[in-house]
Amino acid sequence: MQHKATSIRAFLGAKNFAVSRHFYQDLGFEESVISHNLSYFKTGELGFYLQDAYVQDWVDNTMIFLEVDDVDQYWQEISALDLPSKYEHVRLVPIRVQDWGKEFFLHDPSGILWHFGAFV
Repeated sequence: MQHKATSIRAFLGAKNFAVSRHFYQDLGFEESVISHNLSYFKTGELGFYLQDAYVQDWVDNTMIFLEVDDVDQYWQEISALDLPSKYEHVRLVPIRVQDWGKEFFLHDPSGILWHFGAFV
């Protein structure tokens, strides 16, 4: 391939679009509304589309890995947000050390599993 890709963006579904929009705003993503049922969320140069669409099998099998520079710092910042007390079905799983690096998990209100990690 001779061309250069500049980004890759996943499309995430939402069981309750309004709740998920607030969740990602609280998580620190910047929202750009594209239409009444689609928004783009970004942090720095990275982002994803959130859509007002829900297919349980699809959402239940969606995982996103966000590579971060400092897992411990991200853990502290996200833990401090206390998202599980603000949003139903949100779970935060502590840091796990693996052979390849370390990560922690965050389940969004729809059930999408986020991995926040760093490689050794």
